[in-house]
Amino acid sequence: MAEDDATTSAAGQLTPVSYLVLGLVARHGAATPYDLKSFVAQSIGNFWSFPHAQLYKEPPRLAELGLLAEEREEHGRRRRTFRITEAGRAALSAWLAEPDTSLGELRAPGLLKLAFAELGKPGDVEALASAQAAAHRARLKTYRSYTAMSADVMPWSLRRTLELGIAYEQMQVEFWERLLADCATGQHTRR
Repeated sequence: MAEDDATTSAAGQLTPVSYLVLGLVARHGAATPYDLKSFVAQSIGNFWSFPHAQLYKEPPRLAELGLLAEEREEHGRRRRTFRITEAGRAALSAWLAEPDTSLGELRAPGLLKLAFAELGKPGDVEALASAQAAAHRARLKTYRSYTAMSADVMPWSLRRTLELGIAYEQMQVEFWERLLADCATGQHTRR
């Protein structure tokens, strides 16, 4: 089977986590699943959630598809290290070239609670708004601390992702603080 045919057939079996793994290995070089977990925690994991156990399951699956090559230590911990193959680079490149118009979901538990707030007790909305504002202020502070990283630590693409994350968290803080202020004046049920 030609490499293009292999890439095409593998592409049908790839998920967003597949592309996350391919992208991280392409960016950072050979990596163990633990390395991948660390890379995610320091970057995209702040904006995109998924079960991190997939970072241990996905590399061997990608190796079976010929998109990653696996090396295993012969002694000691017998760590598995993965590096991207030419077929993996081709699959990643093809995925990056596709424009994406799908929209993500806003799956915030606080927003779900707010949607049913009229069924709760007096004071629940104020407590929710206060807690949400504090949590989003803390995350905003964390995101802003990342802006001090140099360009060799954070590539422009992650920096641009961070910009959107900061804007999102700022909007969340403003929303929950407005709701909290409305609660203080009794206006929260009037909009």
